[in-house]
Amino acid sequence: MAKDVDLSSKEWRDLIFEGKNKDFGAYKMRQASDGRHNKAFIIVVIALVVISAIIFSVVKVQEEIAKRELMAQAQQAEMAQMDMDEPEEEIEDVEEIEIEVPDTPPEEILNQQKMTEIAIVPDDQVSEEDEVKSQTDLEQNTAIAGALDFDDGTDDISKITEQKVEIIQEKPKEEKKEQVFRHVEQMPEFPGGQAALMKYINDNIRYPVMAIENGVQGRVTVQFVVTKDGSVGNVTVVRGVDRNLDEEAIRVCKTLPKFIPGKQNGQPVNVWFTLPVTFRLE
Repeated sequence: MAKDVDLSSKEWRDLIFEGKNKDFGAYKMRQASDGRHNKAFIIVVIALVVISAIIFSVVKVQEEIAKRELMAQAQQAEMAQMDMDEPEEEIEDVEEIEIEVPDTPPEEILNQQKMTEIAIVPDDQVSEEDEVKSQTDLEQNTAIAGALDFDDGTDDISKITEQKVEIIQEKPKEEKKEQVFRHVEQMPEFPGGQAALMKYINDNIRYPVMAIENGVQGRVTVQFVVTKDGSVGNVTVVRGVDRNLDEEAIRVCKTLPKFIPGKQNGQPVNVWFTLPVTFRLE
């Protein structure tokens, strides 16, 4: 019988205070106990829900931090392995343009003389051209020859050497492009190290909506040049997954702040840098 009695019920309260002064404080306290119990129960339930949510959020954040650290370590190890496996490219020397002037064989210009053959012939067969010139005629001919002949040499056959000079127009030399190294003594470094680089990528990456809807995920390998002043240029995708993911990886890499430039023999140089960017759906 006692087990079936509800001490907080109205029937039990009226039975206890039957024939008594109900305006007394004890009756009022028992009458208001139902509301107090309900409020206390609601407060306890809300407190339990809030505490559970806080604990769940803390655990979730810790798991996310640990996951990002593991991803950063895995990417660092992969980058180091890729740098070790990738062969160093040989830089081809730019051939110098040599201008050669060909040697032109000299042309020999010979003074020609008319050879007179002496022969005894009858007078009636001698022509005016073959007659022996008089002294006066010879002097006149000599005067004419002296006016026209500029050769002061002897009667021997003289050789006049002419050399043709061929002018070759030199082609403008192509400007040598600045060399981009694969491996140098001091590789370029992101300010704060690899962990800071991974944090920058994770904080600034935006997963493309189209890729999320299609369930596309994977790793995009990006390659770019860290120039002498540390800026990033020539960003390209070496190994892609999806057009949307590739474009997002390129966009983030183009926003990277300046690196500490690589050095070779103590001088800053241009260096290729490879960076894998992983997209993963939770």
